[in-house]
Amino acid sequence: MKAAIVLLGGDGIGPEVVAEGRAVLDAVARAGGHEFRFVEKPIGGAAIDAGGTALPDDTLDACRAADAVLLGAVGGPSWDSPSAKVRPEQGLLALRRGLGLYANLRPVRVHPALTAASPLKPERLDGVDLLFVRELTGGLYFGRPRGREPIIGGGGGTRVVDTLEYTDGEIRRVVRLAFQLAAKRRKRVTSVDKANVLESSRLWREVAIAAAAEFPGVTLEHQLVDSCAMRLLTHAASFDVIVTENLFGDILTDEAAALAGSLGLLPSASLGDGPRGLYEPIHGSAPDLAGRGVANPLGTILSAALLLRHSLGLAAEADAVERAVDRAILDGLRTADLGGRLTTREMGAAILARLA
Repeated sequence: MKAAIVLLGGDGIGPEVVAEGRAVLDAVARAGGHEFRFVEKPIGGAAIDAGGTALPDDTLDACRAADAVLLGAVGGPSWDSPSAKVRPEQGLLALRRGLGLYANLRPVRVHPALTAASPLKPERLDGVDLLFVRELTGGLYFGRPRGREPIIGGGGGTRVVDTLEYTDGEIRRVVRLAFQLAAKRRKRVTSVDKANVLESSRLWREVAIAAAAEFPGVTLEHQLVDSCAMRLLTHAASFDVIVTENLFGDILTDEAAALAGSLGLLPSASLGDGPRGLYEPIHGSAPDLAGRGVANPLGTILSAALLLRHSLGLAAEADAVERAVDRAILDGLRTADLGGRLTTREMGAAILARLA
């Protein structure tokens, strides 16, 4: 098959790990007789430095014309001033919205050989294999901000307002996707909300209940976000698919990284109504590691596997990449975040060798 893939290295360690993801995709293309055409574009802080905007029009146009997008990371202290009018993260949010990507998939699986890397007891990690489905284009991150305003009277001060907004349609499409994915897994959906406090969560729960009626073979349960956070650290293996709104999903997925032992291991896929998606590791730009060649590329390589599966329809090739990662871990190969000494390129080369 032929496919156009945009590479967005971004900031910090982003370009380093994306290079390893590309190498894996190149190897898959050669082995399967596919033709992948790669285009590199700027985003985030690098784009701000080059042209003053976090998402140049040319980058967005290229992504809209592509079959898939592989992203490294955005952000860093160089652009982190609270007074900054343009921030790298704005580019990522604008890209998700510009591509109509409303669902973020984050699989969390604990590899048996890496239980010692997690701060949790091994018995709490046995059998953990869950999938987060996070709503991506609504909620607090996209609500209408009133910004800052002075408090008149009562001693003065400053008030800030952010709004949490959802429509039933926005909720329905991401919840239905969660049910569709659960139907191919262990047929359990946990819908996470704060319905005892928030009206938006009460609407979320109503829509989830209605959607469940379309999937009689899948079990639905409701969980408040605070108790879900505790359950992730005590009984994570009891989860199958977790679906939740934007802010809750952002927090819970980073917490769940502790289960796997390192942020560097976890991939993600951002999807919309069509096959085109945005794929990225969930770790940040890690500016303290940039240029040292020590970043873990496995999250990006596993994101490339998700790209093969969800956007290109190459499930067998995706399985092969994931098996190569499993074999490398079983063989004891580790980057520094997992207590090893391999460089970014060495770990990437190890995956290529096992993929071959």
